[in-house]
Amino acid sequence: MRIPTNLKHKPVIVAENYEEVDGKYAYNSDAKGLSLGLAQWNDRGKVDISAKVWRHTGGKWSRQSEELPLHRVLDLAILIGRSKLYFKDAYKYEGLYDKENPQIDRIGLQGDAMTVSVCEDNQMIGEDIALFQQALADSDELLSERLRTLSRILKEAGY
Repeated sequence: MRIPTNLKHKPVIVAENYEEVDGKYAYNSDAKGLSLGLAQWNDRGKVDISAKVWRHTGGKWSRQSEELPLHRVLDLAILIGRSKLYFKDAYKYEGLYDKENPQIDRIGLQGDAMTVSVCEDNQMIGEDIALFQQALADSDELLSERLRTLSRILKEAGY
């Protein structure tokens, strides 16, 4: 499906076949494309680029399409990678985390740090963390393939 170019987000680089590779939703996804382009929130004289997931209901483009600044996309990738690393050893803790110290890591970014923690404010954290760990394990093949691909591309780019 062709990504629209007449809307506020202006696609520059596109993956229009995303529904064919959308993880466990492949070939049955409402996410029809991904794009990198000029952000919809740009004002005159200010140009930001963003990533967008284009969703289609079958009849029209969905308002649930998401647009994110590129640094947030990378921050999410960092959070995913750190979470996968955490859950390799989470079995060591009763309830899958240290209740005395729910902080997992502080990752330095821009002179400060992003704090990664188990969300103790979630009243169902005991059940939800177990469900999360199982879903992460069930998705391991899909996520690992993508993380290995990202790692390879980053190495090729000199990172």
